[in-house]
Amino acid sequence: MQTPTHTTQRAEVAALKRVDECIYELPKTFRADMRVPVRVFADEEHLQAILRDQSLPQLVNVATLPGIWSAALGMPDMHEGYGFPVGGVAATALPDGVISPGGIGFDINCGVRLIASPWSRAEMAPEMAKIVHELSRSIPVGYGRHGNLSLTTDELDRVLLEGCPHIIHEHGQGFPDDLQFIESGGRLPDADPSKVSDRAKQRGLEQLGTLGGGNHFIEVQFVETIFDNEAAAALGLFKNQITVLIHSGSRGLGHQVCTDYVRLMDDAGRRYGIELPDRQLACAPFSSPEGRRYYAAMCAAANFGWCNRQVLAHKVRQVLCRFMGGRPENLCLIYDVGHNNAKIERYGSRDVLVHRKGATRAFGPSSPELPPAYRRVGQPVFIPGSMGTSSFVLVGTDRSGELSLGSTCHGAGRSKSRGAAKREVAGAAVRKELESRGIIVKCPSNAELAEEAPFAYKDVERVVDIVQRAGIAARVAQLRPLGVLKG
Repeated sequence: MQTPTHTTQRAEVAALKRVDECIYELPKTFRADMRVPVRVFADEEHLQAILRDQSLPQLVNVATLPGIWSAALGMPDMHEGYGFPVGGVAATALPDGVISPGGIGFDINCGVRLIASPWSRAEMAPEMAKIVHELSRSIPVGYGRHGNLSLTTDELDRVLLEGCPHIIHEHGQGFPDDLQFIESGGRLPDADPSKVSDRAKQRGLEQLGTLGGGNHFIEVQFVETIFDNEAAAALGLFKNQITVLIHSGSRGLGHQVCTDYVRLMDDAGRRYGIELPDRQLACAPFSSPEGRRYYAAMCAAANFGWCNRQVLAHKVRQVLCRFMGGRPENLCLIYDVGHNNAKIERYGSRDVLVHRKGATRAFGPSSPELPPAYRRVGQPVFIPGSMGTSSFVLVGTDRSGELSLGSTCHGAGRSKSRGAAKREVAGAAVRKELESRGIIVKCPSNAELAEEAPFAYKDVERVVDIVQRAGIAARVAQLRPLGVLKG
């Protein structure tokens, strides 16, 4: 049964308690079916933006999931989503806590990777327009587009099973050293291609190396500000350096995996006697046949997502070297991290399944999950702003595990729907505004530009300030856009 969340919003607001400078909590006693409290990372002003949609009631519903552990968490970029809010994090205790496709999202392992170049802004300036134009010619963008790396069904199964090690070693897309700078080495070992439907595979066969639509992008930037010299040096960043940020996911394959298993979980939940306040939270015990099956398919889709960004990065390296000279391997991968995943992690003596939907893993220093070069400073985190505004590089902190299950935000977060944005501004006006600021824009149509207009997003600088003050991530650098390729 769907809970009429709009009738409870006022009560939830009244029950929220400020427990730290940028942390609010709703006790589990707020509603009889809650199993854990709700924790939201926000300041007073930002909380008002969160309360404009149904994301807080959705997070309360997440707190009712069987096996949920610690708290249901909302990042400062949180907004309404399917089942879970986007920007929601929840851990369920293993082995019998549930797994929910709605807690991961349709674009499984959507994520970002940052490439650092050896060139400065001044060195690249004469070639910038040509480079952005060539990126738009070389990289397929938009919904349903096909890539340049077509696979046979058997080859696709190996991508789903083996992830980035396969696409690097067998297809020459990148370099072996990249692997240590990709979350989980670009491969989740529990992937099983046989659990991915034929329909999902068909959608993925020709989409490897494609950007997709919506808010996916490739952005050529420069390092405008450095906040932490030690961390920036560890990451290989310097002032005025050219970087490239890539944001994409698992394309139609991941979307189909989620679609397939939402239906399966809806039936399974009833069989296991799971009562939910919202059908969009459809789930099954992780240890059940249905739960293990979905997890294996999700891991396979996650491997596809990492491979997709690996192929995109290889093409970016080739294009930049064509105009600037040098070797592609000299464009270093700083890190690649997903923000739509479920992963088995250990906190204290407890193994849990951490659902992150529109939330980034942000492990602190000394984590064995990190490459040795980063264990002194923490895991890199990339927070894109809206189109035309800054993006930020952060690192995870020692407190992130305790406060936020090793998680932080994944972007600015939408404040207006795509439809509302299109009704308020013309895409041509957005293009003109960006170009007036010296930003070169390549996009299939002005309609897509209107959907991603800067005013449709929250203030990324404020979002970053909140996670810094909350202690779950720390600023390293601010990146300013020079050229944008939009899906």
